[in-house]
Amino acid sequence: MSRVGRVERVTKETSVLVEIDLDGSGKVEVSTGVGFYDHMLDQLGRHGLFDLTVKTEGDLHIDSHHTIEDTALALGAAFKQALGDKVGIYRFGNCTVPLDESLAQVTVDLSGRPYLVHTEPETMAPMIGEYDTTMTRHILESFVAQAQIALHVHVPYGRNAHHIVECQFKALARALRYASERDPRAAGILPSTKGAL
Repeated sequence: MSRVGRVERVTKETSVLVEIDLDGSGKVEVSTGVGFYDHMLDQLGRHGLFDLTVKTEGDLHIDSHHTIEDTALALGAAFKQALGDKVGIYRFGNCTVPLDESLAQVTVDLSGRPYLVHTEPETMAPMIGEYDTTMTRHILESFVAQAQIALHVHVPYGRNAHHIVECQFKALARALRYASERDPRAAGILPSTKGAL
């Protein structure tokens, strides 16, 4: 059974199409109009081994906030759709990723309960090109709300803003990959004592 999610989200501010295949090979086609964000979504697909298509047109003449936020919301909804009933998955995943002087630790529970804990260095540069670095947390909040997962992201140290953000996306990709993979020992079993996720 294929695990594919497809979500279209259209508002007066943005038009977003997201398609994700959890059992892909890391093929990525992304276009949001925000170069650094495209780069981060590329990391998510490549390191998660998700086939990912993202096409967003937004009101970039204002700023990138709506474009980034709505893309993250659609991505979370598509990820949830692709997960389906969650039978036979590992459910939990974690990964620690270094990028030169920066380190990100990510742990995820595909629990059905949205919750985010996010910490990163307070002294990070405010902008990476046209990307507002305060949006990283908002991306994660938006993704978590729609994917309905518990996500902990911790960056204990780092200096370069590009590295700090990128290692978070790489670690997130790997943690989501590990959590969403099928467990051969748990085929047909829902990973919950409640009987629901």
